[in-house]
Amino acid sequence: MKHTLPLAAVAALLTLAACDSKPEVLDTNPDPMATELANAPPVELPPSVKSSVSYRCKDNRVVYVDFMSDDKSANLRLQRTDLPAHVTAETEGEAMSGNGWSISGTGETVNIGINGDAPQSCKS
Repeated sequence: MKHTLPLAAVAALLTLAACDSKPEVLDTNPDPMATELANAPPVELPPSVKSSVSYRCKDNRVVYVDFMSDDKSANLRLQRTDLPAHVTAETEGEAMSGNGWSISGTGETVNIGINGDAPQSCKS
C-alpha cells in the first residue's frame, strides 16, 4: 500500500504530461473585417475645447465661443444652450468661417460675423 500511492501519482503525472498543454481554439464565428481592421490607419481623435470665452459685440449681442485645441476651429453660439455653429480655417491663425458664421482673432478682441452679417468687433 505504501508503494501504490507514489506509483499512482507518477502515473497521473505521466498521463498529464502526454497531453498537449496548448488548448485548441476553434473559431466558429470569424470576424469578416479582421483583415481590414488590422490594416486600418490609426484613428485620430477630434480636437478638444481649449478655451471657452464669452464676447459682447458692438450690437450688444453676447456670443459664446469655444476655441478648439487644433487652433484651426471653433464653435460659436448666441445662447449657451444653442447648438454650436462650427467654423474652421485652412491653416492656424487664419480667419475661421462656416455655417454662415465667421471669427477672426483669438484674444480679448475679435471680429465675429453672425449668420452671414458683416463682422463686428467683440470684446471678452
